[in-house]
Amino acid sequence: TLFKGSAQKVIDYANDAFYTAGKSANEYMDLTITFANSLIQGLKGDTERAAELANMAIVDMSDNVNRLGSDVQMVEYAYRGLARQEYRMLDNLKLGYQGTASEMARLINDSKVMGEGFVATAENVRSISFDKYIEAIHEIQVQLGIAGTTSYEATATIQGSAKMMKAAWQNVLSGGAFLPVWLRG
Repeated sequence: TLFKGSAQKVIDYANDAFYTAGKSANEYMDLTITFANSLIQGLKGDTERAAELANMAIVDMSDNVNRLGSDVQMVEYAYRGLARQEYRMLDNLKLGYQGTASEMARLINDSKVMGEGFVATAENVRSISFDKYIEAIHEIQVQLGIAGTTSYEATATIQGSAKMMKAAWQNVLSGGAFLPVWLRG
């Protein structure tokens, strides 16, 4: 409902989440819905871009947990807080930024997602939309070599493969519309 014409794209991302994010489709959808309104509002109704960025955020969360050993719940809380422009849990991401508005501004500036002409500060960081926060975190994780670790582990390690299989099995047990393509026959 929230993603309107882009709903199928979200469902497709959810179906692949067992591999890309180590999550079942239901877990994926639950997370996506928690910050969908903030994303869609910040993107002025662009539901297709919102679906892409929600997917990026969820994959980045998993990559952060896999690479840095972060607590999955704390990482999810950080993103949920950022959707409401609350920065106190930013340090849960273990990216070297503390949980303050000035540190969120520093992350935005370090990522360069706002372009060269904009300088984020503690005073203006609240005017930056959630989609830019997601892009900034993604860019910092790319710079740190964190991006892509979940899907790599799903295919290259026993632990990653087991996590992928568990998420895929949860999809089968839920028996709904979120079955992976390879199980739908």
